[in-house]
Amino acid sequence: MSNDQRFIVEMGMGNDLYGLDYTKAAKRAIEDALRHSSIPLFEATGLSHDIMRVQVTVGVQEPDAVDCAALISGLPRGRATVQAVKGGLNVTNPNTGNIIVIASAAVEAFLPLQHKG
Repeated sequence: MSNDQRFIVEMGMGNDLYGLDYTKAAKRAIEDALRHSSIPLFEATGLSHDIMRVQVTVGVQEPDAVDCAALISGLPRGRATVQAVKGGLNVTNPNTGNIIVIASAAVEAFLPLQHKG
C-alpha cells in the first residue's frame, strides 16, 4: 500500500470523429479533464510539482491501440503513468459505416502523506 494520498480526481471525455485514432481520443479526454482542474495547493504551500504522482486511466474500446507513452509526454506536471483499459464507446454511422471513437479519462493526483509537525 502506498503512502500517497489522493488529493484530486478529474474526469474527461474526448473523441476522434473520422480517424479511428484511439490515442487522439484519449489525449482529448485527458485534456478535457485537465481543463477542469486548478491546483493552487503548490503555490500556497511551496511544495514542488515533482513530488506529485499523476495516475491516468483512459477507457477506450481498443486499449491496445493507445500509445500510453505519447500521452505521458502531454501531461504538464508530476510523475505520470497512463493506463488504457476497456471502456469508452465506438459509435457507427449506419449510413456510412464511419466509426466515432469516444474515450473517457480519469486523472488522479497523489502526494506523499503530509504529517502534522
